[in-house]
Amino acid sequence: MDADTLKNIRFLADQHYDMLVRWRHDLHRHPELSFEEHHTHQYLCDQLDQLGIHDLQTVAGTGLMARIEGKNPTGKTLVLRADMDALPVEEENDVFYRSQNAGVMHACGHDVHMTCVLGAARILEDIRDQWEGTVILLFQPAEEKVPGGALQVVESGLLAGYHPDLILGQHVDPTLEAGTVGYRPGKYMASTDELYLTVAGKGGHAALPDKVTNTPYVAARILTGMEDLVEKESPAGFPSVLRFGKVEAAGATNVIPDKVSMEGTFRTFDETWRNTVHHKITALAKETADQYDAQATLEIRKGYPVLENDPAATSGAMNFSASFLGKDKIIPLELRMTAEDFAYYSRIAPSLFFRLGVTAPEQNTIHHLHTSRFDIHEPVLSLGAGHLAWLTYCFLREP
Repeated sequence: MDADTLKNIRFLADQHYDMLVRWRHDLHRHPELSFEEHHTHQYLCDQLDQLGIHDLQTVAGTGLMARIEGKNPTGKTLVLRADMDALPVEEENDVFYRSQNAGVMHACGHDVHMTCVLGAARILEDIRDQWEGTVILLFQPAEEKVPGGALQVVESGLLAGYHPDLILGQHVDPTLEAGTVGYRPGKYMASTDELYLTVAGKGGHAALPDKVTNTPYVAARILTGMEDLVEKESPAGFPSVLRFGKVEAAGATNVIPDKVSMEGTFRTFDETWRNTVHHKITALAKETADQYDAQATLEIRKGYPVLENDPAATSGAMNFSASFLGKDKIIPLELRMTAEDFAYYSRIAPSLFFRLGVTAPEQNTIHHLHTSRFDIHEPVLSLGAGHLAWLTYCFLREP
């Protein structure tokens, strides 16, 4: 391991701390929803231009790709991905850099992700004569909206055109202490599908059961049937979840509505089982509705696939991280039922998605992702940018 380069990257990351904080505050003040990241796109273009990085391409509408070449660009190609979009959340943090866009907030840390990739780019520019290969900076829109901006990036063919050897994605984690990183080889995050079920029939007075279709009852039977099916038949070792979080039945105490609508989610870690469930719950909905002379329509909006980390890349990254942070700072991660459109990238290249701890040591209250009080321990920006630059340097040096 190159001890001098390691020391230099740490020094540069600390030296650029004020710049990292400024970037993060600017991005945090101006959050934008999925596929609306126009200000963010221009801001990134401006900052990259100031760094001397001019080879830019727009991708997926509001996304951005930039290229940095080392002293021998014909070597390996590595991609650093950062998501750009914010969430429809009203920020409650009383900080001077709070969101200036009402009802929109970087509550998932995407401002941090962009900052760390910009920071890694600055460091790699500083040491350009010490590494070989090509680095692609990928600022991706719409991670928070199914089917996800990653799918559009992949389908554009622009990223695949660089023939990447590895794609890295870093995500903040408030459950991990600042100074740590988390890894899990293989399957890590679940697939996700959105379920939209409508049960229709003849509504009317609840006291005249022979004149109406009991649509709420039929919907309830379908709901419980679907959830029971998934719970009982899921393959061992790969947990699955099917839940409905929204039910609308515009009736009254004595009025049966013509229609009941429900919205839910299905998540799992096995793509074959995922497709099997799609067929089974579609058939269950129809068969149950037929028993009660109702009509059931189930729309399944297929979302992100299972996110799987390349085992060899994960093992290598854990070793590189240990040299940068210390072995005791490498945290094993559990399976997560949450989903990420980063999963699409593993279809075109070896990929690795890992977690960056962002909570201050001994902090008593943790504000989780997607909440109005989420924030980070800002000294982690130097660590996040430096660590990302170090991983890039190490992977590009590998045979």
